[in-house]
Amino acid sequence: MADLKTTLQQKKELIRFLSEYVTPPRLSKIRSVLEKRTRHLCLVMEDIYQSQNASAVLRSCDCFGIQDVHIIENQNVYEINPDVALGASKWLSLYKYNNREHNTSACLAHLKERGYRIVATSPHRNDFLLEDLPVDQRTALLFGTEQKGLTQEAASMADAFVKIPMQGFTESFNISVSAAICLYHLGAKIRETVPGWMLSEEEKTDLLLEWIKQSVKNPESLIRHFIDQKQAT
Repeated sequence: MADLKTTLQQKKELIRFLSEYVTPPRLSKIRSVLEKRTRHLCLVMEDIYQSQNASAVLRSCDCFGIQDVHIIENQNVYEINPDVALGASKWLSLYKYNNREHNTSACLAHLKERGYRIVATSPHRNDFLLEDLPVDQRTALLFGTEQKGLTQEAASMADAFVKIPMQGFTESFNISVSAAICLYHLGAKIRETVPGWMLSEEEKTDLLLEWIKQSVKNPESLIRHFIDQKQAT
């Protein structure tokens, strides 16, 4: 299978083969969702441990077309609640950082190398209000725990801070609500103002292949059949 996935054309051939086992409405939905996906904005969670809120964030990412979620596990293991996430995680690209002494710096350094501006969410900083945050550069939106917020390490590596304007006595939303508000607002702004917000053709092909595999029964068996057909010709 690895040999058949070395080029874009070979991936497309496998997609055409597997698509025969997906209903037309399902395939149409997959392609429609794919066209709205973006990596211009991604989400980073540092040490989030409440599974209900963590899972709700994944659901919001899927609903608002955000493909990449970076999960930092320093002290807490990130757990998905299937009753809340409702399968959202299988449509997202999840990256976990949990095998180093300084997982936060490893994650944020990796994102900076890929051209992301690290924007930390905090009700106590005044760099930007949400509606004023520039989105011309690739943006990684960083969230910490509700009780302690972001670690000093995360805050020191942030390029900017953003907060949601509050009108009541309570100083902040919980993380799932904050993430949903930020993703909705920034996602809409990016699609309206940033010309290159969409995935590349290669990225679309890779995701399309993965999503179709998620949508068929026994995908590995079908792929082996595809390989046998190719080798027989």
